[in-house]
Formats: sequence, C-alpha cells, structure tokens
Amino acid sequence: MTDAAELRRRTKELLAAHPPADTDRTDFLKARFDAGLAWVHYPKGLGGLDVPRTLQAVVDAELTAAGAPDNDPGRIGIGLGMAAPTILKYGSEEVKQRFLRPLWVGEEVWCQLFSEPGAGSDLAALGTRAVRDGDDWVINGQKVWTSSAHVARWAILIARTDPDLPKHRGITYFICDMTDPGVEVRPLRQITGEAEFNEVFLTDVRIPDTHRLGDIGEGWKVAQTTLMNERVSIGGSRLPREGGMIGPISATWRERPEVRTHDLHQRLLTLWVEAEVSRLAGERLRQQLAAGQPGPEGSGMKLAFARLNQEISGLEVELLGEEGLLYSDWTMSRPEFVDFTGRDAGYRYLRSKGNSIEGGTSEVLLNIVAERVLGLPSEPRNDKDVAWKDLAR
Repeated sequence: MTDAAELRRRTKELLAAHPPADTDRTDFLKARFDAGLAWVHYPKGLGGLDVPRTLQAVVDAELTAAGAPDNDPGRIGIGLGMAAPTILKYGSEEVKQRFLRPLWVGEEVWCQLFSEPGAGSDLAALGTRAVRDGDDWVINGQKVWTSSAHVARWAILIARTDPDLPKHRGITYFICDMTDPGVEVRPLRQITGEAEFNEVFLTDVRIPDTHRLGDIGEGWKVAQTTLMNERVSIGGSRLPREGGMIGPISATWRERPEVRTHDLHQRLLTLWVEAEVSRLAGERLRQQLAAGQPGPEGSGMKLAFARLNQEISGLEVELLGEEGLLYSDWTMSRPEFVDFTGRDAGYRYLRSKGNSIEGGTSEVLLNIVAERVLGLPSEPRNDKDVAWKDLAR
C-alpha cells in the first residue's frame, strides 16, 4: 500500500537518481512522470500510482524543498486542467499513452476549440461540421476566443456530426492537430492590448477516428467533463492567503498610507474577507475533487472568482486615484499564458472584465448553480427536442 512515507521514499529515490541541479529540466520531468509522481492519483503507467489525490502534496513538498523544476503549469493550464482529465476518462489506451506524458511534461501545449461566433453561451448550438470519410473525419467551421491557439500543438474540439438530431445529441468530441493543413489561427486583440485569444478557421481539416474521444454523438457528455474541470481550474486554483487579485491592493494599502480613506478601508476589508472565504471554499472544493469528479460546485467558485476580481481591481484603480489611470504598455503582443494579477493596476482592471465571460459566462453559471446545486426549476426551453438544422439562426 502506498502511503505518505512510501511517496517520500519514492521521491527521494527520484531526486537521488536525477539531481535537479545536474539534470536537464525536461529529462527530470520525464523521469518524474515515469516514476508515477506527476499526478499521483492517475493510473500507474500514466504518471500516477493510483493513490488519493491528497497525497500529491507530499510529493510536491519534497520536490519544492529540493529545488526541483515544475512543469510550468501556467503555460500548459488548458492541457493539465481540461484536456488531461477528459483524455483519461474517454481516451483509448493508445490515446492516453500518446498524449498524457508530453502534455504533463510541457512538450506539447493544448488549446480548446469549443466556442463559436454563434455558439458561446449556448455552446450546444455550435455549427462546426464533422463529416465521416473512411477512417477520417473532415472538419469545417470556425472557433473563437481560443486561448493559446497560436502556440498550441493540439486542441480539444467539439463538432456537429448529425444535424438531424437535437443540438445536444448530434455532437462528437475530437483531438485536433493544430499543425494540420486547413487550420488557420488569427489573433484577437483585446482591450488590454494583448492577443491571448484567437479565432481559428478549420477548412477540410482531417482528423483520424482514432482521435475521437467518446462515442459518436456523445460529444456533449464528454464536453461536460472538460467544462466542469475548466471551471475548477479557473476559479478553484490553490492560493496562499492574500494570493490572487487581493494581494497587490493589500500591498498598496500597507505601503501607501497617503492614499487611505476610511471608506476605502471598509470596502477593502469587506473584499479581503470575501477573498479569504473564497480561498477556503476552494480548499474544500479540492477536497471534494480528491474524492471523485468535479461537480457543478466549480461553477460557483468560478462565479465568485470573476466577481471578486472585478470588484477588487476596480477598488485598486480608485485607491490609486490619477495614478490608477496610467497604463504601462498597450503594445500588441501574443503571450503564451495570462497572469491575471500581473503588470499594473490598469492592466488588472481591464483584464478582469473577461473573467465573467471566459470559461462560461456568469449568466450561464448562475443557471447551473440554480438548477444543479440549489435544485430550482429549469428555465423553459423550447429547443431541446428540435433538430439542430431546424433551429432558428
């Protein structure tokens, strides 16, 4: 039986065989994966040891103390938080063996081809088509708001395979090679000046049937695994006290007594407490996650994340007065990942506006919480049993 003591022993063996100071970073990460110490709750042979997720902290503490490199999770967050759990649940053994190791090591970046110009909040209304051609599927359509598409090697993709079925039932889930002919990525410049998002055009892109996840027509069910994990990864990431957006404004308050007022103090205290409550709720959510798959509770965490970020960044700009209106750099850039708390107050204020849109709009998440957490009646829907091709567009 593998317990904390056994994990410490295995971690020390890894460090002895591959001293971080003398080992190439990628080689160390590969050795860690092969030792089952990447994500310990995953199966043996796939970077894990089939032990409870909570024991990951034991491994991480030993490796951090030894100065071992991590896999740069900010850069590969979509792969770690969304693609990997979906592949683990629905992928064939061949698919798991092919994709999980380079995904975790960070050799291959992933993106998510879900949203479309006419199917954002109502994702099931998507119109990108996938038509079977022998052992391949031919994909045509457009996706939008795709983070990291400009650096991604692979994408998780949902497309419509049967327009004669209602919108939720005619969708299939695929893995798409972003380097294939017919994949075109165009930057979408945002209010921050950056283009972390992209629009992606798919023209006669061929995907082998072996890169399908789940059964044909069951893509919506597969996508729920991705979406639930996405909301947990956005709203429920592990933070220290005063981590996240509350950190910079708290530091400013302590360092700049000249900007303080009684009213601002009361508002900051309220938001500080709310941020701490949200952080502790995130810890509870991760404990639930350790016992099984994420549920709709992740939607509540993501809702709180978006609202708090927007309120805290707005207060920070107000606290700084005229200085808060400054913006350090509006140069067009295409970052590999986004640091929500990075740069200056103006950047944080503008970037937080996207928090209530990305990863599920706040309006959609409110419906999920109402129906699936609180058990309230569903909104009337008159399109659930109508063939997708007959829907008004």
